[in-house]
Amino acid sequence: MSTETAATTGIKTKGVEGEYLTFVLGAEEYGIEILKVQEIRGYDAVTQIANTPAFIKGVVNLRGKIVPIVDLRIKFNLGKVEYNEFTVVIILNLHGRVVGIVVDGVSDVIALKDEQIRDVPSLVTSIDTKYIVGLATLDQRMLILVDIEQLMSSQEMALVDAVAA
Repeated sequence: MSTETAATTGIKTKGVEGEYLTFVLGAEEYGIEILKVQEIRGYDAVTQIANTPAFIKGVVNLRGKIVPIVDLRIKFNLGKVEYNEFTVVIILNLHGRVVGIVVDGVSDVIALKDEQIRDVPSLVTSIDTKYIVGLATLDQRMLILVDIEQLMSSQEMALVDAVAA
């Protein structure tokens, strides 16, 4: 498929098909590559670290390893954050660094084909689109596919590395 055709159909041409863990943040459903996920845990109390941005909830001790916990709802400015029995922490392994992200709930693991994934229109503004791989359609569902490695290693998230060090 030529790039001109890809631009007019909105189909992503850089193979991003694969398995994604889907989760909910506010009213939207997101997906991250399943290979980045180490485990899923219930939300537990975290140890807060002074002078960190609001989206860094703190750290937890995960089997002897200190893991920074980032609340994506706060990071993406999704309004009031409430913790309940559905709130979970997805533990990620990104280039050997372990980080946890707080989400409203985990849905399932789905396999996506390239033809189900579209480019992000420029009008999506809830989060910086450079962290979005694409939008996937699955039946009546729309998934926002996030490049979690790029998001976590971005300049403003480099504070996560400082906390984990």
